[in-house]
Amino acid sequence: MSPNELSERVADALSYARKRGASQAEASASNNTGLTLRVRMREVETLESHQDHSLGVTVYRGQRRGSASTSDLSSGAVRETVDKALSLARFAAEDEYAGLADADRMATRFPDLDLHHPWDLEAEQAMELALECEAAALDSDPRISNSEGAGVDTGESAFAYGNSHGFLQSGRSSSHSLSCVVLGEQDGQMERDYDFSVARAPEELTPVKEVGESAAERTIRRLGARKIRSTRAPVLFTPRVARSLVGHFCAAVSGRALYNRASFLIDSLDKPVFADRVNLNERPHIPRGLASRAYDGEGVATADRDLVCGGILKGYFLGSYSARKLGMETTGNAGGAHNLFLESTGQSYEELLAEVGEGLVVTEMMGQGANTVTGDYSRGAAGYWVRDGAVEHAVHEITVAGNLKEMFRNIAAIGSDVDRRGGIYTGSILIEDLSIAGA
Repeated sequence: MSPNELSERVADALSYARKRGASQAEASASNNTGLTLRVRMREVETLESHQDHSLGVTVYRGQRRGSASTSDLSSGAVRETVDKALSLARFAAEDEYAGLADADRMATRFPDLDLHHPWDLEAEQAMELALECEAAALDSDPRISNSEGAGVDTGESAFAYGNSHGFLQSGRSSSHSLSCVVLGEQDGQMERDYDFSVARAPEELTPVKEVGESAAERTIRRLGARKIRSTRAPVLFTPRVARSLVGHFCAAVSGRALYNRASFLIDSLDKPVFADRVNLNERPHIPRGLASRAYDGEGVATADRDLVCGGILKGYFLGSYSARKLGMETTGNAGGAHNLFLESTGQSYEELLAEVGEGLVVTEMMGQGANTVTGDYSRGAAGYWVRDGAVEHAVHEITVAGNLKEMFRNIAAIGSDVDRRGGIYTGSILIEDLSIAGA
């Protein structure tokens, strides 16, 4: 379905909700299409073509809220969905904070964010790309002994959102990706690693051969990994894993965690939460950005924000409900953050290694050991041991532990090696001193 057709379904749902007595209502609809192909050991493993659509409705009877959704976008099904939401609202408890975002916060400007770049990719072409990607890895070194596969994904989405304030907008977006995971073997030891590329436009993807060769190169560097003795040392998180540290921060300063008082950063606004060298910005309108949005999930206009300045927390991530619960204003983050940029302190990766001196470089993390209520942090890790500012050998079967509150305050540097494959843009993050549990 086209954006215009989805807008019609949303408008129909809102009109019917008003006729049925809703004091307020909002609805969103989407239509997603895509192709996913996986190969393993030079043979096609899976091939999936998908198309799905859905519509969700939320209605309010005063301060009572009800929601329902459907995958059937026929006129009758849309009305049934509205009726179901209204029925649920009758039995809901009154909530003084319930309701749409304020009308004066609705977006009125809609810059072209250049998010839609379709890829006319046939299954046979996708197969050729995936096979070429995996072959580049398998053929790059005799120590690459096995593969967990290479894949090509392409998808497009049409969407529409509207509410009873009169807001109704629609659009299209796309996302495409390549990936490869391989295993290497040496002296009876096996290691695995991967690489990938993701972009709004297919021409911005890394060439498939480079993705495969990079996956193999990363795997070969992991061979010969050793355990190390438990110690405390500087730890350098490479961009892939550094992104997760920013993600933990986002979770701790998001609305639900704050109003439930389930965050280690409660009551931290306008207080230092990072080292004074740390600056974090939100930039929602980056062309082709993977998290770019002109408006959030409630129709509220998004805008550039400086979230952390000189280590001091300047803003939360709030939708209208959490903002009311906290006695604050929505920040236009219903649905999440929009392109976060952690500013570099200027050092290259090699310069950061020199600053480490002797310590750990983390390239992969395992487990979910980050508690955003207490800040306690303990995750399995793998990477490299650094001595005299240079990588000495690979390490595995270790655990990195600390407390996020202290870790954030002990950030010594942020690299210029920024990874742009996501909604969080960051270089490597160096933390001065962490506990490393090994043998």
